[in-house]
Amino acid sequence: MSTFSPTAVALLGLAAWMLVLLFVMVNQRGLLVLSGKMRVNAFAPDGSNTPEGFGRRLVRAHANCVENLPLLFAVLLYALATGNTAITDGLAVLLLAARVFQSVMHLISTSPIFVWLRFSGFLVQLLIVAWWLLRLAGLVA
Repeated sequence: MSTFSPTAVALLGLAAWMLVLLFVMVNQRGLLVLSGKMRVNAFAPDGSNTPEGFGRRLVRAHANCVENLPLLFAVLLYALATGNTAITDGLAVLLLAARVFQSVMHLISTSPIFVWLRFSGFLVQLLIVAWWLLRLAGLVA
């Protein structure tokens, strides 16, 4: 098992993407505090008191990554731990790309077209994980 298999790249890529979103959030919040627009202890965990627009979308995009990370990590880690990366390698990078695409669409806008685009990225992830689970369980060849 190669440590740089597409499955391993996707696993690390998902973690790295969340870190990127966190750094952007820390930067955005830091600028709000340094500019005097918000107190350092005034941020609601859900971002509801962040200025309208990008800040709220950023908090939600990060939260969405956190919500879905256990499922994605569990399947990728299982494949790595059991030596079944042949099942996940083919679609692993597409899964990562779909996750990043979903987040970026969320960051850009919440207009209907971007919600549909965001959903399409999410649906791709769901279909990939469902396919992997069926294959990992031996229910399909």
